[in-house]
Amino acid sequence: MKHPLKDIVAMNKRGMGAGIYSACTANSYVIEACMESALQGNNYLLVEATANQVNKFGGYTGMKPSDFCKFIHDIARKTGFPQDKLILGGDHLGPLVWKNENSREAMKKADELIRLFVLSGFTKIHIDTSMHLGDDDKSTPLDLEIIAGRGARLCKFAEEAFKDLLDRHPGSTPPVYVIGSEVPIPGGAQEEDGGVQVTRAEDFENTVKTFRKAFMELGLEKAWENVIAVVVQPGVEFGDDGVHEYDREAAKELCKALSRYPGIVFEGHSTDYQAPKKLKQMVEDGIAILKVGPALTFALREALFALNHMEEELFRDVPGVRLSRFIETLDEAMLKNPENWEKHYHGDSRKIAFARKYSYSDRCRYYLPDPEVRKSIDILIKNLNSTGIPLTLVSQYMPIQYNKIRDGLLENKPETLLKDRIINYIDDYMYAVGY
Repeated sequence: MKHPLKDIVAMNKRGMGAGIYSACTANSYVIEACMESALQGNNYLLVEATANQVNKFGGYTGMKPSDFCKFIHDIARKTGFPQDKLILGGDHLGPLVWKNENSREAMKKADELIRLFVLSGFTKIHIDTSMHLGDDDKSTPLDLEIIAGRGARLCKFAEEAFKDLLDRHPGSTPPVYVIGSEVPIPGGAQEEDGGVQVTRAEDFENTVKTFRKAFMELGLEKAWENVIAVVVQPGVEFGDDGVHEYDREAAKELCKALSRYPGIVFEGHSTDYQAPKKLKQMVEDGIAILKVGPALTFALREALFALNHMEEELFRDVPGVRLSRFIETLDEAMLKNPENWEKHYHGDSRKIAFARKYSYSDRCRYYLPDPEVRKSIDILIKNLNSTGIPLTLVSQYMPIQYNKIRDGLLENKPETLLKDRIINYIDDYMYAVGY
């Protein structure tokens, strides 16, 4: 069975402005919003999990690849999203999580990681072996031949896993591959950024050449035909309070080089918060796979804050009503366990406190599954469901949703408002990829 992403790549290469966005998230509200948005146009939906989110040991979500697959398919059943329109991807699959271990042990774990992803039904596989491992010489850049050799090894494990999958489930869709990783580590930049450098055209071409050679040496000619994209840095990134906008002139030489590779497009990471026009330019220039994650949970956080303010207006000082205290509870959880944000936020205590709430990096997304935070969201939704939300409050805090309600396009319910705020961000990507 032909992979649908290969059709999208082919259309992009024909100059049709086709592409796809990739939702990198494990948040159920965000995934529901993505599915509801895709349903409107009968579109494919690509959802990805990173190696630090999901792996053999559970990752920070507590899910193994098979668990994540079940989690996504359960939401699909809930929303009525067709299984044949769902594409699952694995992002930064490689030894990243075990980079402090020696290369022998780290790569053994990476072999098993990629095997489990393929066996679980993930069909878009980003192979990332760009990082130094414990016994690599960290005083010099990691040699590209080592990176490519390790990547080809992981691809071989993926191909063998797919053969096993075919024996169990004949007719399964073969995986497609993404190589390269000229981007910051998953989760976003950690330090104040002095500028973003666009990948040089010659470096991109050398990556393709070196990976192709490594694949051929391991007899992976057929797998190479399924390499559909290379991760590059096209000049986009976001930090604590700023966004590096795409500059197509700065990326001109890089994108020109892409025209020499008929079956390959670029995959752009950290495209969060780009303006719709910029996203569309990226797709037109061959950056056909747009990764987004923090912007979607940023939208969710905005919606939860707005609902929290509505709740306080409606129920403050009402006898017998327990308020959710969502905003305070979220911050308390972050202060109690700062490891997911303290390396990302800088400045004095006031600036850091502001960033915990409003930073583009959106490190607060890691705390949404916290039991106390989850409980506060449940209380918030329950309180607002117990009474009709006055339209004047919706107008005050969620004016876009207010207009949709007035036009009969949206139900005035808290969870509907939440998801529609996320869809506002998704709409930018749908516009960019031609849907």
